[in-house]
Amino acid sequence: MYDWANSVYALIITTAIFPIFYEKTTTEEVIFFGKSFVNTELYSYVISFSFMLLVVLSPILSGMADYSGNKKKYLQFFCYLGAFSCISLYFFDAEHALELSMLPVLLASIGFSGSLVFYNAYLPEIVTPDLQDNVSAKGFSLGYIGSSLLLIVCLVLLQGFDMPVKWVFVITGAWWIGFAQFTFIALPNNVYNKRPKGNRFLKGFKELKKVFKELKHQYNLKKYLSAFFVYSMGVQTIMLMAVFFGTKEIEWSSNEEMQTGLIVSILVIQFIAIAGAQGMAFLSKKIGNIKTLLFVVFCWVIICISAYSLVYTPLHFYIIAASIGLVMGGIQSLSRSTYSKLLPETQDHASYFSFYDILEKTGVVIGTFFFGFIEGLFDIRSSVLILIVFFVVGFLLLLRVKSTKKILNEAMEK
Repeated sequence: MYDWANSVYALIITTAIFPIFYEKTTTEEVIFFGKSFVNTELYSYVISFSFMLLVVLSPILSGMADYSGNKKKYLQFFCYLGAFSCISLYFFDAEHALELSMLPVLLASIGFSGSLVFYNAYLPEIVTPDLQDNVSAKGFSLGYIGSSLLLIVCLVLLQGFDMPVKWVFVITGAWWIGFAQFTFIALPNNVYNKRPKGNRFLKGFKELKKVFKELKHQYNLKKYLSAFFVYSMGVQTIMLMAVFFGTKEIEWSSNEEMQTGLIVSILVIQFIAIAGAQGMAFLSKKIGNIKTLLFVVFCWVIICISAYSLVYTPLHFYIIAASIGLVMGGIQSLSRSTYSKLLPETQDHASYFSFYDILEKTGVVIGTFFFGFIEGLFDIRSSVLILIVFFVVGFLLLLRVKSTKKILNEAMEK
């Protein structure tokens, strides 16, 4: 149920309503702490900075959580941080207090991503390896369904009842908090019955140092992480910045058509992503996780090339949105479950998933920074070129990874 609870942030705050609200309430050029930025360039830098903070915090916290057995408490803390930050976006004021108004944007991003460190670490502890692909895909599918449902409700309230847009942020935070309670009730807190000893802060560092040493001998896992690191730069940057491409590069006939068209495109992505996640889980059973990921990353290369060279009209945008939906859910769920399958036998799942999370977040830092930097120099269409590079390099690195089926067969032979 946590996918159902927190995915409303990913859809409504980072993808659908808030980016459009931000674009409408800010001018093309904004002043932030005395320095001039393109409005979407500033947004990309704030998101990049939030993930930079998470890169520093998440290994400390996850190592502490794994050692002390308090994953659920950390999950709750970051959930509430993110949800209440969403609610505080109600007070967003770009004209008079832009610097202060961007703080909830920063904190909501930290809360959302921080909670996923501990949520993802539960997967190998409560699900057997043969079910991890399906459970991971089911979680993402529930997230897509729940967030799409709330988005539709919000659209009805906005257009049918003239509800002010800012109330959407309050509803989103309340949804996140409310449905997360089912997760907090159901999840165990200390699967391996660990007892905290000594300085938890220092133990977190020691646990992560141990994981880092173990990774040196996990050659296939290292190869996979290097590929994941690069292609996830592209995936995460698209998730965070795609709507701004739609506002600036598509030839809409009016603002009303633009708002409706962008939200329709996002809903198309959501519903197709449900089928995409399940379809990729089915395909991975037939040809293996790595081959399926290679296929999906190659599709991303084609999508980005098409977006850069062909997408100018609303129809083009709808087609590219449908294509993104087909591979978005698949690459997220399959990347998570593939990593889980490649992990060695260990009780330090939160620490291992912290490495996964750190790489993903570092990728967001790099991806969103370069996306905003290139836009500042040229335009947002030119920023798509860096995404193509990410996916091509990620594809080449993924070719070096041994399939999970081969690893399982080798383990059985031993």
